[in-house]
Amino acid sequence: MLEINAPVVVDVISRFLRQHLSPPISGVVVGLSGGLDSTVTAYLCVNALGSESVLGLIMPDPEVTPKQDVDDAILVAERLGIKYYLIDISRIIKAFSNSIPNFSFEAKVPVGNLRARVRMCLLYYYANLEGRMVVGTGDKSELLLGYFTKYGDGGVDVLPIGDLYKTQVRMLGKYLGIPERIIKKPSSPRLWKGHLAEEELGLTYDIIDPILHLLVDEELPV
Repeated sequence: MLEINAPVVVDVISRFLRQHLSPPISGVVVGLSGGLDSTVTAYLCVNALGSESVLGLIMPDPEVTPKQDVDDAILVAERLGIKYYLIDISRIIKAFSNSIPNFSFEAKVPVGNLRARVRMCLLYYYANLEGRMVVGTGDKSELLLGYFTKYGDGGVDVLPIGDLYKTQVRMLGKYLGIPERIIKKPSSPRLWKGHLAEEELGLTYDIIDPILHLLVDEELPV
């Protein structure tokens, strides 16, 4: 039901990205988390535009980001041959905590969303600085569920995998040859320590995606 023709998908997304890259836009910037969506997005960007046109930002907060995620993000950037910056955002979050009243690290969701919005600000800083377009990494499952941070990971210019369900992104990742451990890694926005998407949603994407497909694509009545 959710099978994809991977070569066709890659071709369509590549043409989509190339159509959006025209003067004064000189390239793209993408956040690299070490997870499935960002890795597939980075691979697609390089496939469409070439490594010289892609900048990666790796933006961990050591308080919540596992070292393995950082290592995987660096591996992806180096394997693709793209320029990347590693930016520890904990110092920026700390500046917020020291600068505004009633800040509390115990406020899990507000601080988690702040992390996502800080990352968005950094992506747009480099986009403005270098004349780049911000490429988002959200997929169709997340978009339909509203499972993203408004003005955070939802604040982007284009969403190349925005019409692919999470399970389809996994299929595409296998076709693109991304590392197996990234394909199998549990999905997580990494907004707080131990944050896992399927645990928060209460269902796995293997269950969610067919339901969304029937409701949205097949217009099956509830």
